[in-house]
Amino acid sequence: MGLVRIRRQGRQLAFLAPPLLRSGPVDEELLERVRLGLRLAPEAIIAAQWVDNGAGWLAVMLAKRQQVLELQPDYPALSGLAVGVIARCDPRQDDSDAQFEVRAFISGDGMPEDPATGSLNAGIAQWLLGAGLAPARYRVSQGLSMGRAGCIEVEQVGNEVWIGGNAVTCIEGRLML
Repeated sequence: MGLVRIRRQGRQLAFLAPPLLRSGPVDEELLERVRLGLRLAPEAIIAAQWVDNGAGWLAVMLAKRQQVLELQPDYPALSGLAVGVIARCDPRQDDSDAQFEVRAFISGDGMPEDPATGSLNAGIAQWLLGAGLAPARYRVSQGLSMGRAGCIEVEQVGNEVWIGGNAVTCIEGRLML
């Protein structure tokens, strides 16, 4: 990808979303494989889109945040795929200050789910903003199903989409070679 532009706003860092290498609809056969791998009813996926910015992501949208949180994927069925799942949060029903809930499944890479995924959120942001499905600035919750509380900030400034948030040091140390 080359150099990645970074900006600092207060204590938060953000990166400029790279352009999509692949966008547009997901073919029906692959979408059915994803649906079955996510163990969803046929009507559960309300939209799907390639959001590939280099990591191979495709994203599916569900109607409710709780559907996203309750997913129990069949990882072998998703083998070799990078699948993001998103739903809008409903402030009247959901206990969240985020506008969207996201989960990222990367079956076959040793870590089947990622608690906070910049590349996926960058791709999804370009889809949602381009389709008029999200405001120019919004917050994503990710990682709750893993016991994490990832919070990703998305902001569109002109034609640029910035993905950021706070980093938390979980382990610190020193390595002497």
